Amino acid sequence: MFHVILYQPEIPPNTGNVIRLCANVGAPLHLIRPLGFAMDEKRLRRAGLDYHALARVSEHDSLEACLEHIGAPRLLAVSTKGGQRYDSVQFGDDDAVLFGPETRGLPRDLLDSLPEEQVLRIPMRAGNRSLNLSNAVAVVAYEGWRQLGFATGGEQLE
Repeated sequence: MFHVILYQPEIPPNTGNVIRLCANVGAPLHLIRPLGFAMDEKRLRRAGLDYHALARVSEHDSLEACLEHIGAPRLLAVSTKGGQRYDSVQFGDDDAVLFGPETRGLPRDLLDSLPEEQVLRIPMRAGNRSLNLSNAVAVVAYEGWRQLGFATGGEQLE
């Protein structure tokens, strides 16, 4: 399963929900500092329930350090500014999918540094700003997992 990266997440329940999601789909989760909360914050624990122990969560001081740790994967960024629909990309096991902070999204210079086909968007109705971060991660993660055949590392899906 590909890697999920949250760039400077700000809202603890969103990150808790993503931890739970990543545990359920088998995606490693990477958090880029600074975080807008402490990892032991009550709201984070409540949203993630006991899934934190089941998820592979790493923290990194920068996106560059994260990508080096992962092994320089193909980086896909999800943004309302993306031109490529998320469902038109073929996801690979070793990809890394990057999501921005809730209040400001990914930095423009970061988006501009990627090829256009690697900046993805989730279609929405006109006039809406964006999806909730944990919902956006869920939409993309399940599409990628579907494309990868709902691979579970040899375990049977229920």
